[in-house]
Order: sequence, then structure tokens, then C-alpha cells
Amino acid sequence: MSLSPFEHPFLSGLFGDTEIAALFSADADIAAMIRFERALALAEADRGTLAIDIAETIDAVLGAFVPDMAGLAQGAARDGVVVPALIRQMREALGGAAAEKVHFGATSQDVIDTSLMLRLKAANDIIQARLDAAIVDLDALMERDGDKPLMAHTRMQAAIEIKAADRIGAWRSPLERTRSRLAHFAVDGFALQFGGAAGTLEQFGDDGPGLRAALAARLGLHERAQWHSQRDVVAEFAGLMSLITGGLGKMGQDIALLAQAGAEISLAGGGGSSAMPHKQNPVAAELLVTLARFNATQVSALHQSLVHEQERSGAAWMLEWMTLPPMVLATATALRTARQLLGDIRRIGRDEERAGIISCSG
Repeated sequence: MSLSPFEHPFLSGLFGDTEIAALFSADADIAAMIRFERALALAEADRGTLAIDIAETIDAVLGAFVPDMAGLAQGAARDGVVVPALIRQMREALGGAAAEKVHFGATSQDVIDTSLMLRLKAANDIIQARLDAAIVDLDALMERDGDKPLMAHTRMQAAIEIKAADRIGAWRSPLERTRSRLAHFAVDGFALQFGGAAGTLEQFGDDGPGLRAALAARLGLHERAQWHSQRDVVAEFAGLMSLITGGLGKMGQDIALLAQAGAEISLAGGGGSSAMPHKQNPVAAELLVTLARFNATQVSALHQSLVHEQERSGAAWMLEWMTLPPMVLATATALRTARQLLGDIRRIGRDEERAGIISCSG
């Protein structure tokens, strides 16, 4: 057992998602940090803070810059963040006057938080597309099987007969609402972090807000005043991830219970048993429940990280690094798994012949 099932040599076959994992790799993180530094130099040239030739040198050299990862690990262990070691390596690569001007006016948190936002924005595009596709899959299931009869259960007991459409609608509606919330979040949720040492952009005087807007435009991020110690938007995004997995977990739980009863759902595939070859375990449905519960517990950690003392917290900030990436990966895995599960439903609800037999016997 490794520390993370998401990247385990074989458990990743169940939990992993290579497309999202790539966005949270060390290479992707550093690439986004380099992107920040290049864009910062060019934005500063746009605003007259840096000479154009210096900014172009920084942009060109950093475009081909490959950091020493072992040196970055040593620096992070010493400094608590990777950026001081990264900037030292950049300055060695640049040399001359450009070395003194790279990272001008920025602080480590600007680089790290902006890297996160760039990668979360890319992850969100993937998640939104998968969520759209899952809702389409539910619509197709509704069209095919929605009129079939299904026994409702309240408090785990058989209640009255409903239509399969009623159950499918209870899966779809929360996802539709969360899709709307996520689209609204995407308008201004992925924001540039740029405040300098204590959030005041003290190096730039009255031009600080203008420079921040220019930098945000170059990076394709929303322009917002520094939010070093204001983590509500990060927690909001985590909450949206949990709402997605929670909605899918409800669907997975319902499908697992339908599969247990047997008569009202027919599933293709399923997991095998080493001891009972006749079994087809509802692995995908169970995985949705697991991922929902995982994200629900991680949300509490993100709410703990809201408590940033004064202008910057090391402890709360590091808690985000440990918690948010697995939540995003769990959400992507849940959406991919949900689509697979929906594709494996051959029928939900009783077929007409079976429904007639039950009705006559009643």
C-alpha cells in the first residue's frame, strides 16, 4: 500500500486519472510557475517598470529553462516553499542585468497560488466537460428506461411504485444544479495572485493595480486584489468538487442497492470474486460511494485552511497543498467512473412482463 491510491502502481487502475494527475505533477507545477515569471516580466515591460530588452531576455531564457529538481527539493525542505530555490536557479541561468529583475515585486505565494489557479482552471475544463457528458448519459437513460416501473424505497423500506424516471431525475437534478454553480464559479473564481511581500504591491506605487490587471490578462486569469490570507474561493471550489462526488455517490449507492435486489436493474460487467466465480460485484457503484465519502471528509480540511493568521499562514497554506489536489482527482475519477457505470446499465426498472407478473401476484 502506497501513501496515495490515486498514483499507486495497481490501485491507480481503480482510483487514478492520468489526465488530471498530470496537472498536479511537479513538472506541471514548475511549468506554471515559470509561466508566471515570464508573464510578470512582460507585463512589467508593458507598464514601463522593466526595460523591454530585459523582459524579452527573461522570457526567452526561461522559455528554455530546465530546473534542477533535486536542488528544488533541498530548497523546499529548507525554506518551506520551492520558490526561493527556483528563483536562485533562474538567476543563475539568466545572469547579468536580467538576473536582478526576474521575480521583481513578487513573493513566493504569488508564484505558488497563481500556479495552482492556472492548473485548477485547466482541471475545471476537464471536469466540466465530463459533467456535461454524464448529464447527457442520464438523459439517454431517462429516454430509454424512464417509463419503466420501479419500487420506491423510503427509509430503506419498500414504499410505492414510481417510474424509473423519478429515480433517474433524483440523480440528475443535483448534478445539473452543481453544473450551474461550477459555470458561475468559473467566471471569476480562477484569479491571479499578485500582492508582493505583504499584499500591498509596495514596489509599484500607484501602478500596482494596473500591473496586476496586465499580468492577469497575460495569464488568462481573473484580476482580483491580493487574496494571500483569504482562502474562501479555494474552499468554495473544494465544496463544488464534493457536491459533484456527493451527487454521484448517491447514484452509486442507489445502483448498488438495486443490484443487491436484482430484479429492477441489469448491469453489464462487474467485478469478479476470487472465492465466488458466479458473482458480479458492483465495483463502479461502490467506487462512487467511496469517492463521495473521501471528498466529504477533505472539505473539512479545506475549511480548516480558511484560518490564515494575519497576512500569510504557512500551516494553513500547506494543508491546502495536501488536500485539494486529491479532491480534484477524486472528482475527475468519479465522473469517469459514473459514465462507465451508466454505460453498463442494460436496464433500470422492471420490464413490462416482469411488472405484469408482480402486479397480478399482488
